[in-house]
Amino acid sequence: MNIRERQEQLEHEILSPFASFSDMSKGRDRYEEACDIRTIYQRDRDRIIHCKSFRRLKHKTQVFLAPEGDHYRTRLTHTLEVSQIARTIARALRLNEDLTEAIALGHDLGHTPFGHAGERVLNSICPLGFAHFRQSVRVVEFLEKDGKGLNLTKEVRDGILNHRTSGNPNTLEGKVVRLSDKIAYINHDIDDGIRAGIISESDIPKEFTEILGNTTKQRLNTLVNDIVINSLNENGIFMSDKVGKAMKELREYMFTSLYLNPAAKKEEEKADKLITELYEYYIHNIDKLPINYKKFITDFNQKEEQVVCDYIAGMSDQYSIMKFKEIFVPKSWKD
Repeated sequence: MNIRERQEQLEHEILSPFASFSDMSKGRDRYEEACDIRTIYQRDRDRIIHCKSFRRLKHKTQVFLAPEGDHYRTRLTHTLEVSQIARTIARALRLNEDLTEAIALGHDLGHTPFGHAGERVLNSICPLGFAHFRQSVRVVEFLEKDGKGLNLTKEVRDGILNHRTSGNPNTLEGKVVRLSDKIAYINHDIDDGIRAGIISESDIPKEFTEILGNTTKQRLNTLVNDIVINSLNENGIFMSDKVGKAMKELREYMFTSLYLNPAAKKEEEKADKLITELYEYYIHNIDKLPINYKKFITDFNQKEEQVVCDYIAGMSDQYSIMKFKEIFVPKSWKD
């Protein structure tokens, strides 16, 4: 018995009967020999961490566009916070922590530069539409490794696709990530909003703080504990009505007070213009795409509109600004 097989055996001894067992995965689209050391979900996690799309998350907006402070969240730090919360819940419920971590680390790989502002403008100008959760799956199934993708398991891809609010993951681990994503961004966005001076802790209505807590630490503790207490030994991931309702309404409050606040969104019109201009430029100048993206069209028969979206969605904030300047801003004459 090798190390992987021993780990798989331990899962059946330790994990909940409702967990996703590594040796019972529905597998990958392309067959691969099993690793002697790592389980199938551990390999998925490692592939995500080592892929280029994951590294680019460090320069993609979470809420605040191109923040100057070092302590504002980026799409990467958001991803890491989701992973930490999800792993805590999964371990407490004796679910498969490796599958949970892989889904959490991969859930936002397809996000655009400039956060949801970038997502909205690509969806509006591309005739094929655009949604980051579908793009995240496209990244791992196709875009990474120049059209080969990462060949992840069906369970990880299902969790990535269904992490959105209206999603319904097929595994409990995916359901944990779906809730952890909301827990993470609601609380760290409050923290960033306070740091930016847009809201204060005292602005948050007492109807929420009395239930969830008066600090980020208290709220995280309340939400995580509520999920664990209500989901222990259950074939589902549940919150109490009281806490679930408070979290839902706090999220709605965040939309009105922060996400749609003019102070937080004052640069979004510029971001919309930048992404629109880049899209129009490349759709009329396909030959200007990088060679690996042009190959998606010539060698893989991908639609031009899709590939232009792929290229722009993969850009970091800084890279998209650099390309805009390179294409549209006149260069100074040099002797």
